[in-house]
Amino acid sequence: MLARLKRNWLYLAIAAVIAFFIVIPFGWFLGQYTTLMIFIGIYTIVTVGLCLLMGYTGQVSLGQAAFFGMGAYISAILTTTSGFNPWLAMLIAAVITGAFAYIIGYPIFRLKGNYLAMATLGLGLIMWILFKQLNQSFGEPDGISGIPYLSIGGFAFDSSFRMYFLVWAFCLAVLLISQNIVRSRTGRALRAIHGSEAASESIGINVVRVKVKILVLGAVYASLAGSLFAHHLRYVGAQPFDFLASVKLVVMAVIGGLASIWGAIFGAGTTHILSDEILLRFGDWDVVVYGLILVLVMIFMPEGLFVKLKEVFERLRLRYRRKGVEP
Repeated sequence: MLARLKRNWLYLAIAAVIAFFIVIPFGWFLGQYTTLMIFIGIYTIVTVGLCLLMGYTGQVSLGQAAFFGMGAYISAILTTTSGFNPWLAMLIAAVITGAFAYIIGYPIFRLKGNYLAMATLGLGLIMWILFKQLNQSFGEPDGISGIPYLSIGGFAFDSSFRMYFLVWAFCLAVLLISQNIVRSRTGRALRAIHGSEAASESIGINVVRVKVKILVLGAVYASLAGSLFAHHLRYVGAQPFDFLASVKLVVMAVIGGLASIWGAIFGAGTTHILSDEILLRFGDWDVVVYGLILVLVMIFMPEGLFVKLKEVFERLRLRYRRKGVEP
């Protein structure tokens, strides 16, 4: 029975990959839906880094949009003003963002609880102000335009259809890498730190170093997503990286499940659809709505909506098995 269950999940995973890379682009998700899936993929990459930091390590972060914006702006500046190859610019952006996270990580992680949250919030606000200044220095008051498309040889990712495959290739790679990290020795260290930092230190875990490494990894993920964001839109402004953006990223992580890597897709998709289709009607009150969503999910479904749905599915499956019926 166990082998059969594993085989069924393998077939399901293969079917999901085929659907994402063949069926969906050619069918239902053509046009505007392809663009929607591109943004879901980009925000999933950012959310995975936040899940590793908050869900597995237990560290609060309200400044993930800062790293997201750094990747976008560094790629935009290098390609538009210095003529860098977009791939090289993306790599440089990831290195600079990771180095920045490493430098600020040690002083920030001396703080705990609400003080850590306020420090990351302050970081996000400072970087948002810097992004607005970069608009005036390297582009127009509203942003930087004329960013080139990513390309391989003569093949340019100059359409939503082509960009879809590139973004989701990056997204699946990030998901698989992160899943392997969670299942590794490092993942066990992360869970130990989440449980008790004092106990983790007593068994030889360098708590600060591990937390900084995860911060750097999450920053690199966010930087890659920011570069993809910039080269897809060919325009970068400060608005997508403000305080509300950081709140939305936390909502994505919470809805998908803070300790669920694959739930990041569900969280990013649900939040992005809500923001584009429903919350626009609330105008400036959308941040209040996001706050209410956070509160309700944390009270009634602390493990995340995605994890809750998985539990419901497992209960239904067990109920069918007891009745002698396979769903």
